[in-house]
Amino acid sequence: MPRLILLRHGQSQWNLENRFTGWWDVDVTEKGEAEARAAGALLKDKGVLPDVAFTSVQTRAIKTLHFALEAAGILWIPETKDWRLNERHYGGLTGLDKAETAAKHGDEQVKIWRRSFDIPPPVLDKGSEFDLSGDVRYAGIDVPMTESLKDTIARVLPYYEGSIVPHLHAGSTVLVAAHGNSLRALEKHLSGISDEEITGLEIPTGQPIVYELDNDLKVLDRYYLSER
Repeated sequence: MPRLILLRHGQSQWNLENRFTGWWDVDVTEKGEAEARAAGALLKDKGVLPDVAFTSVQTRAIKTLHFALEAAGILWIPETKDWRLNERHYGGLTGLDKAETAAKHGDEQVKIWRRSFDIPPPVLDKGSEFDLSGDVRYAGIDVPMTESLKDTIARVLPYYEGSIVPHLHAGSTVLVAAHGNSLRALEKHLSGISDEEITGLEIPTGQPIVYELDNDLKVLDRYYLSER
């Protein structure tokens, strides 16, 4: 039976510093590496080993995947990197301290930017130090300057359907190592979570979430691997 494992990257440097990160490429911390390795050891211990893996083109997710696969003893499995699994783009909030931003704009406004389904943060200024439109990994891509969760879902789900679903239909166990909002997009789809409820879903770093699926990819069970 097909199985999908979702793994949010381990703690990043900007997670630690409480800054809005989005598409900016930030590395994992020592704690983040430890979280990723623990996730891989858990996969091995529970005998839930992926046949194939997918991740974004952001360092924190790629390293999390590699640390986890190394700990599980399966660093050799096929992997695919794609920008459509990137974190949501936080626009003009990128790089800002979350507490300072709340003090400046008010808790309610920041909550809307962070948690509303279809209201994006302010647009990132063209030419800003965080403008990635010239980054070689995004060559030929219309790099967004901000995204809502709705926008993120609009790029994640077609990629899931086109590139990940075929592996699931073949009966594979698939690992997706990505980000809070790109994984939230998948959870919304798989679990049928409403637009209102999805904004409250928290996905912890470094904790494998397992979806057991039937041959039609209907969800039979969803659980944190650490709880089984």
